[in-house]
Amino acid sequence: MPQHDQQKSSGIHQKISRAIFGAPKQLKDTGIFHTMALIPILAWVGLGADGLSSSAYGPEEAFRALGQHTYLALLLAVMMALTVFIISYAYSRIIEHFPHGGGGYIVATHLLGEGAGVVSGSALLVDYVMTITISIASCCDALFSYVPQSYHQYKVPVACVLTVVLIILNIRGVKESVTVLAPIFMVFVITHIIMLVYGIATHTAQCGPMVCNLGTGLHHDLSTIGLLGIVLLFLRAYSLGGGTYTGIEAVSNGLQIMREPRVQTGKRTMVYMATSLAFTAGALLVCYLLVGVAPAEGKTLNAILADALFSHWPMGKTIAFITIFSEGALLLVAAQAGFVDGPRVMANMAIDSWFPHRFAALSVRLTMRNGILLMGVAAIALLFYTNGSVAALVVMYSINVFITFSLSQLGMSKFFISRRKEDPQWLRHLAVHLVGLVLCVTILIITTFEKFTEGGWMTLLITAVVIGLCYLIKGHYRKVRLGMADLDATLLDFPTHGPVNTSPLEKNDPTAIQLVSGYSGFGVHTLLSILTTFPKTYKNIIFVSVAQIDSGSFKGAEEIEALENAVRAGLEKYVELARRLGFAADYRMETATDVVEGAIDLCHNLAEEYPRATVFTGQLTFRLEKFYHRMLHNETAFAIQRRLQWSGITTVILPIRVRA
Repeated sequence: MPQHDQQKSSGIHQKISRAIFGAPKQLKDTGIFHTMALIPILAWVGLGADGLSSSAYGPEEAFRALGQHTYLALLLAVMMALTVFIISYAYSRIIEHFPHGGGGYIVATHLLGEGAGVVSGSALLVDYVMTITISIASCCDALFSYVPQSYHQYKVPVACVLTVVLIILNIRGVKESVTVLAPIFMVFVITHIIMLVYGIATHTAQCGPMVCNLGTGLHHDLSTIGLLGIVLLFLRAYSLGGGTYTGIEAVSNGLQIMREPRVQTGKRTMVYMATSLAFTAGALLVCYLLVGVAPAEGKTLNAILADALFSHWPMGKTIAFITIFSEGALLLVAAQAGFVDGPRVMANMAIDSWFPHRFAALSVRLTMRNGILLMGVAAIALLFYTNGSVAALVVMYSINVFITFSLSQLGMSKFFISRRKEDPQWLRHLAVHLVGLVLCVTILIITTFEKFTEGGWMTLLITAVVIGLCYLIKGHYRKVRLGMADLDATLLDFPTHGPVNTSPLEKNDPTAIQLVSGYSGFGVHTLLSILTTFPKTYKNIIFVSVAQIDSGSFKGAEEIEALENAVRAGLEKYVELARRLGFAADYRMETATDVVEGAIDLCHNLAEEYPRATVFTGQLTFRLEKFYHRMLHNETAFAIQRRLQWSGITTVILPIRVRA
């Protein structure tokens, strides 16, 4: 293909990509962190929606589990609301002590060790895939409640289309996707407040009989199944309604996207979410009792409730439809939390080498594109596997959530016990986390036992596989680091003899442009390979490095400045070494999210300035190339070589042998 045709094709592709995913963000914009961050109300929409939307399936699952003993729903409503506030308060404490976010993975890693951390992180990743899947599947259930049965076969395809839409929105950026979905969230809040307040207010006459029915039902069941039977029945329904609490952790996981002061913003968001969820879940159970809702084929209990309450209103059917439509739409918003927090957990694990390092990279839109795509594809696969069954998904979802919840509460309990001498209020804080731990472990054990054969085994298997892969990946990176450490020990204090060359660079002299990433034995080895492979060829050596902004450094202007200073210091060490070896030397650097694009721009500029330049870069080479090496180690050197050679710039890749 002629060069101008390829450039034209590339330009069209770029225009389409920017139209769908948006234009690149400007890293040098001093206000970027402020403009991208969420205020409490938007954080409530983007993250709190995950918790609030669980009222669409959590209370229903609990109510169905009661069977004929629906009188217990009154106690269940109180217990659910109380549990929401206990877990939310416990996570508010986590927000205070872990202000940079990370949720269960960071808490477990720091307080219980790496082993607990990888278990919590793996459970969280599966959990967030479930968040996306169950939210979208439940959204379709709500929407299809008003569609004839013959069309229900299209639920899964519609769910897949919605997943793709969310993938695109999230690749564009968190704030954009939240802003687009905010009106949906507010419609849900308004319609459900009207429905629940109206439902209770118009049935106050039934409140007395409802309380009496509680006493009558208890008396009857005491004489038939006994106290233990009632307790077990209640605990089973309470545990199977555990999906109600599944979105609470999302706020603590997503602190990085909140506006400063983050801790106050996070805690305020948590209050909004806890209050709205406790009210909605509790009021729904009360309304089920007051209205006498009973399950029906093809309809959710909330749809049946809305139809019953609004049936006598002018345009009642339309109002009921809007109410349930907003519920379905909110579930779509709730899937947002999976796309926001899942890739963030994945990035934290990638930084710690539990996941391929590329998952910590940011796109030009400053989003974790690789993580977003992986979460979306996994959710689509799970939709097909379960055929969009909310009943199956809520079991898988709850188990993973409460693994993480339990580890987080255990970690915080251990933390306050260790601080009992420093913190005068340690006992009060410990009590909250211990109560939360007991509740979470109870729900986890009962749900796993009750639903092991109905999807519980699958989620445990998936989580175990993810944990196993994490250990394999970590083991590989550890071996590579040991090999790199040998290079560092051998070459970082490389001795030199002779005078230091302080001459400026001559533009017409042969010039070696070496791409480096931090001062290390790897870079020194590459430099020595250039000198031994091409002796007495080059007069100038220019070191080029890209300060890559990934999810670990994209936390604020201070972190980016620290990264740039570290890269600059490394480049100065290379220049000093080259000058001690007798060469005229200098360096260039750029800050970017993409190493390839940043390096190519720098090399193009240098090639124009130094026409006799050759670009050199090193590449890890293994004795036996395995299929996973390309996944775990970037192909940056080859990508740069292809692009630069197309532009007519000679580029040489020098092998660096490492045993792994």
